[in-house]
Amino acid sequence: MHKKYIENKTKKIQGFANAINHLSLGISIVVAILIGIGIGKLLAKLYEPLFFFGLALGVAAAILNVYKAYKMLLKDAKELENIKTTNTNDDED
Repeated sequence: MHKKYIENKTKKIQGFANAINHLSLGISIVVAILIGIGIGKLLAKLYEPLFFFGLALGVAAAILNVYKAYKMLLKDAKELENIKTTNTNDDED
């Protein structure tokens, strides 16, 4: 019984940590774009159209963050599916 209690607590804590991680996605998108704008402003001092290059870098970084979050979400979904399958198999025994 004690082992199941610890496993349940561990799963709850991991779920909470994952939720916090997913919430940070919005913040990371905004920060990536703002950093890109900052780089663009610095580059614009050299040559005005380079501002858009910095902005494009920021947008690309934001898209990369979304892609990484998507991959992590797929991984979490597969793990959840494996847990459900394992629990179903345990119930049959």
